[in-house]
Amino acid sequence: MADLSLLQEDLQEEIDGSLDFVSQDEMLTPLGRLDKYAASENIFNRQMVARSLLDTLKEVSDDERDCIAVLERISRLADDSEPTVRAELMEQVPHIAMFCQENRPSIPYAFSKYLLPIVVRYLADQNNQVRKTSQAALLVLLEQELVERYDVETKVCPVLIDLTAPDSNDDVKTEAVAIMCKMASMVGKDITERLVLPRFCEMCCDCRMFHVRKVCAANFGDICSVVGQQATEEMLLPRFFQLCSDNVWGVRKACAECFMAVSCATSQEVRRTKLSTLFINLISDPSRWVRQAAFQSLGPFISTFANPSSSGQYFKEEDGKNPEDCSSAQENSEQIRTAENVTTEDEHNRTEDLSSCVDDDFATKLETAMEDQNTVSSNSQGERDFQTESSFHCTLSSESCGEMADKNEQSSHCCTAGLQEAVLNSQETSLSEQELYNSFHFWRTPLPEIDIDFELQQTSEIILNREIQELTMPVSPNIPMATRKELEEMIENLEPHIDDPDVKAQVEVLSAALRASSLDPQEETMASVGKETDSQPELTINDQQNFKPILGDIVPLIGDSVENMDSTLHYIHNDSDLSTNSSFSPEEERKSKVQDVVPQALLDQYLSMTDPSRAQTVDTEIAKHCAYSLPGVALTLGRQNWHCLKDTYETLASDMQWKVRRTLAFSIHELAVILGDQLTAGDLVPVFNGFLKDLDEVRIGVLKHLHDFLKLLHLDKRREYLYQLQEFLVTDNSRNWRFRAELAEQLILLLDLYSARDIYDYLRPIAFSLCADKVSSVRWISYKLVSEMVKKLYMASPSTFATDLMNELVEKFCRCHKWSGRQTFVFICQTISEDDCLPMDQFAVHLLPHLLHLASDRVPNVRVLLAKTLKQTLLEKEYFLNSANSHQEAVEQTIMALQMDEDSDVKYFASIHPASTKIADDAMSTASSTY
Repeated sequence: MADLSLLQEDLQEEIDGSLDFVSQDEMLTPLGRLDKYAASENIFNRQMVARSLLDTLKEVSDDERDCIAVLERISRLADDSEPTVRAELMEQVPHIAMFCQENRPSIPYAFSKYLLPIVVRYLADQNNQVRKTSQAALLVLLEQELVERYDVETKVCPVLIDLTAPDSNDDVKTEAVAIMCKMASMVGKDITERLVLPRFCEMCCDCRMFHVRKVCAANFGDICSVVGQQATEEMLLPRFFQLCSDNVWGVRKACAECFMAVSCATSQEVRRTKLSTLFINLISDPSRWVRQAAFQSLGPFISTFANPSSSGQYFKEEDGKNPEDCSSAQENSEQIRTAENVTTEDEHNRTEDLSSCVDDDFATKLETAMEDQNTVSSNSQGERDFQTESSFHCTLSSESCGEMADKNEQSSHCCTAGLQEAVLNSQETSLSEQELYNSFHFWRTPLPEIDIDFELQQTSEIILNREIQELTMPVSPNIPMATRKELEEMIENLEPHIDDPDVKAQVEVLSAALRASSLDPQEETMASVGKETDSQPELTINDQQNFKPILGDIVPLIGDSVENMDSTLHYIHNDSDLSTNSSFSPEEERKSKVQDVVPQALLDQYLSMTDPSRAQTVDTEIAKHCAYSLPGVALTLGRQNWHCLKDTYETLASDMQWKVRRTLAFSIHELAVILGDQLTAGDLVPVFNGFLKDLDEVRIGVLKHLHDFLKLLHLDKRREYLYQLQEFLVTDNSRNWRFRAELAEQLILLLDLYSARDIYDYLRPIAFSLCADKVSSVRWISYKLVSEMVKKLYMASPSTFATDLMNELVEKFCRCHKWSGRQTFVFICQTISEDDCLPMDQFAVHLLPHLLHLASDRVPNVRVLLAKTLKQTLLEKEYFLNSANSHQEAVEQTIMALQMDEDSDVKYFASIHPASTKIADDAMSTASSTY
């Protein structure tokens, strides 16, 4: 007992001592406590002081002198010998700086005078943790714009430049270079170019430390993007070439990873002539890791060659036009507008010598505008007229056809030098002024439709025969005309590939030429009459307008194939094609993938990423990187060069790795926008159909953008997918409820794409199935889906579908033998009312009586939800507030009955209006706890 009493006395003394200690601290001022613990020999006490600096500063913020005193003690604490104390202090500096900035009037220049010197000094601290903390603090301060520009130039940059001196510590030098690169985007071009750039160029050539060169290479793109094109090409590119050929593979790998950013900061010429060759070297690097990084950056690098004026990325218009045709017309609008201005100014005062004064570049530009306009086809009659006239003008003379063929051959590199020279000579000598400035090259108001009588129809046949003969004429005397036998061989060789739209167009034109070569004597006589008519030296604009009604019958043979006119002419006029077998050899297949948008070597390397050998020698996931970059590459090449990527896309779509197919599935809707309607229907729809039957990991990519893809299809093609939507309800794993939730979200968007009949027949059963899902999140989205469906069907004409839908809601849910179904009916009625999907008078007629009938439901959960719906939703509607009617009386009577309910929760929600309770939150909690 004596020992126990002694122990109690000792404990009491300790408690009294601690109380004395606490009472002493409470008696001290904030500055007194700060001084007491800052001078303590205990490290943890000094760490506690560092943590509490901001609180202390806030306590004395009303007194400027006390604030300055706290900041002075911070400077003294910064000299602490313990690294953990200094690191703790540096973590608090950004917060203290922000407080000083907010209270700047009472603490002027506090940060610049007291805090910034500590941050800068710690950048060279001997302790690694302190240096890392100060570097992070400096970047935060710069990002928050708490450092004045003057301080950056006079206090920060000089210290960093000193730290990167040749005699500096290796670790400190490497870290300082990294900080300089990261802060470049925050301090701007001027400071970076004057203070940072010279030292950065020196660090790129640091022969002793490859770590420094590696840091420079990794941040090279950031510096280039800040300093701009001129400084990049003059000062940085030579250093970049050196880094790309560095002896250390890690440096070369870092260069490959930032190649896209460097390319974005250069001109198109430098990108094409210098960077592309340099990138090919990285792709062929001896190190596998360098090759791996290069192939990952290949797609992004190719995307830097994109030209917005020719990418074909335009929004779909709602005026009934073909979106692909609209975008094709918009691609060259600027160029055509320029040429049209010239046409307008010189239309009435042209002279013969104008054609000789026009330079070759301008002539080429006009030819390009003419050919691009000839590729435009539209659903409207006026646009078909313009297309027909343009195609007719292009076939009026063999010279103009030769020019078009020459243009196509130059772009595909398939033309011989002799043929190019012959066509150019023909262009210089025989290209007339009227052909250069003909207004049919450019867009104008469509001509009115004129009825074609029988006599004009006969004349149109004459003109057609004349046109087909001129199509088969050689571009120069050295090229013989295609014989009947050769035409038959061409058609026979092309028939196996008739599924290809381009090949089909070629077969149509060749068939027309074949029919023209077998004219009977009477037709030949009529053709000669047409030839005499066409022998006039020049056709005026008025003459061409007179031909307009005649050309109506030419459209099926020539007008439908205008887009492929260049390739067809090349096929007929090319001497080598006529003299050899026209079957597709490997060499011709390689030539079919030639384009002039990006360097061909880069595209060839990109196409090789699907080669199985690449997965073994470079990267097992190289196909995934190829799939990830494919939309960007397709946008860069443009839809006119899709044939270069088509085989690669199909290979990726059938890849064994589901991650590759999943990547394509998530981007197929973007690719459809790039390619347009025709190519999407021909090349992407089959792939899309395959993805619909794939694994859930792939199907989710298609499902997330189902609306985005289907809206790009024509209505008949879009309706085919109505039968397949039901398949999305079946998943590999029934627990994958997010898949069904996404389906409900997409169905809400799909309501705008289908008619009322389709919605009722196909989407309604899916929506009802989702409303009975086991997961509350799926059900909640489904309630929104049904309410939007009711709104859509009610707005349709006639609205009988909406009535039928509401009747089925009553039958399926309101009269359901399970209480969860009856609760679902209340939820749907609540959503319809909240979102105003149905006029209140119609709601009162079709749904309200059945809703009120649930007041006598035997399950309290249904009655609770009914009380909340009536009290918090329906009674707030103007229909029930301002007009006295039988429906209002029925609602009030039901509310009174619920107020006397035996269940306390029902009484509560029916009696009062909880101000802090949201109907959706209450309903969600009820739904999640039901079943």
